[in-house]
Amino acid sequence: MAYLNSIFGVSGKTALVTGGATGIGRMIAEALVHGGAHVLIASRKGEACEAVAAELNTLDAEGSAEGFAGDVGSEAAIDELTENIKSRTDSLDILVNNAGVTWGEPYNSFSYKAWEKVMNINVAGMFTLTRNLTGLLRAGATDGDPSRIINIGSVMGTVPLAEGAYSYAVSKSAVHHLTKILAAELASKNITVNAFAPGPFPTKMTSFAIGSEAGQTKVSANVPIGRVGTPEDIAGATLFLCGRGGAYTSGAIIPLDGGMSIEPPQNLFANATS
Repeated sequence: MAYLNSIFGVSGKTALVTGGATGIGRMIAEALVHGGAHVLIASRKGEACEAVAAELNTLDAEGSAEGFAGDVGSEAAIDELTENIKSRTDSLDILVNNAGVTWGEPYNSFSYKAWEKVMNINVAGMFTLTRNLTGLLRAGATDGDPSRIINIGSVMGTVPLAEGAYSYAVSKSAVHHLTKILAAELASKNITVNAFAPGPFPTKMTSFAIGSEAGQTKVSANVPIGRVGTPEDIAGATLFLCGRGGAYTSGAIIPLDGGMSIEPPQNLFANATS
């Protein structure tokens, strides 16, 4: 156990997970708490973040959590969140850029607004918050133990698959490319930057398709491994990247997609709603 903790543990580290009250962000926050980190959970819904943090603090885990409101939807909101983080910690070991939105609409009516909102939050918001927090990430980073950034992309940013979510798919492709750019930009500052490219996981965003057992069965048929993702799939990848075992990995887009990126389907969610 001591060996595993030395490779995958994050004891004593401070992490920020945006959008951490639900979905994949919630899975990541719980994994980090189990790993021993103190996890700051922020999203637009502060009360939900507080509730999740309170729940995580009841776990039989070494780490802890605190939740509060924090928005990445505008420059002013990001600046406010930045100051909030700085008031809570002098250094940041882990930043998980998970907050994001999607938009689904038919091709013929897909609006300009759908591009503006999704790209603003999923790409510009992610970049701006990362830039603002780079000083905190540098503060505790060393050659042997760099600070870590994980950006949440999507299999829809890897394979040419939109299903009406055009701006979302393109925004996630941009997240993947920006991850590699930032990995090169921040390497000299002892900060690693990687991304997850998840396939279908049961979250609020995907509940329209896999919120039921029948929906999960239909969507699983589009995944080479034959199932949707689980919290354990997210947790294992998170603790690898954030623990000592991931200290030499940067610029990677990790495909948590059951093989979809190497065997792209004709569709993902479409048959679940028909």
